[in-house]
Amino acid sequence: MDGARTSTLASLRGSIERLEANGDARALNRVALGHAGADAMLRGGLAVAALHEVFAEGHQSAAATGFVAAMAGRISRRKPLVWVRQDFAEVESGALSMSGLCELGLDPRLVVTVRAADAESALRAAADALVCDAVGTVVLEVWGETRQLDLVASRKLTLAAQASGVTALLLRVAAQPAPSTAETRWIVRAAHSPPAVAPWSAWGAPVFDAHLIRNRHGPVGRWIMEWKCDECLFREPSAYPQPVAATPAHRSHQAAIHSGQRRAG
Repeated sequence: MDGARTSTLASLRGSIERLEANGDARALNRVALGHAGADAMLRGGLAVAALHEVFAEGHQSAAATGFVAAMAGRISRRKPLVWVRQDFAEVESGALSMSGLCELGLDPRLVVTVRAADAESALRAAADALVCDAVGTVVLEVWGETRQLDLVASRKLTLAAQASGVTALLLRVAAQPAPSTAETRWIVRAAHSPPAVAPWSAWGAPVFDAHLIRNRHGPVGRWIMEWKCDECLFREPSAYPQPVAATPAHRSHQAAIHSGQRRAG
């Protein structure tokens, strides 16, 4: 049994070495995120058929989930999205809202959710889903630190993604980044969302503080990224003016200043 295990590990290491040796030489297919600064750092966009990691603190789980959903929407387009969640993630942050995904621009009819009892089961389910080339993206969401998601596991996910052409997004909440074969690694937080222009809408567009801390093929950076739900792409947040009270038309500029000084005194 030890001999078979050693042979399997040797074969896996050989495959990884070939993958990493050719990683810089092969032309990666990319999907533009829409944000000029981020796409420039990523050499045209997010690499498909690869593994990408998104990390967030526990109280930022909603922001990270929205960011991953937006990424998956850009990559999958009209292909199914398989979202594998550890049970504990649902206990901590709640169930995925299909209406919420719809508001982000995703088609809920193309979203398949899988609940796994633990991190090991979630990892196996995600690996199985990555084999199916009819899928656009596989999201693996695991809460907290777990020994199962080590360097070997990330290599297996990377090889499966490359073989099938399916992109893997690993969402880690309340966990610390560790060595992996991920193409990119992000730390995501919620950013201030400007008020909506439409008077009937109380919510502005989703805005993320996205910090790219690992990029295998380029530099890293940090941006404020606004998700355009209708266009299904990221943009730089639109500047909006703060409301300022206008000077009364019947009073001069100097009169208004003196009036303000008298009130202040």
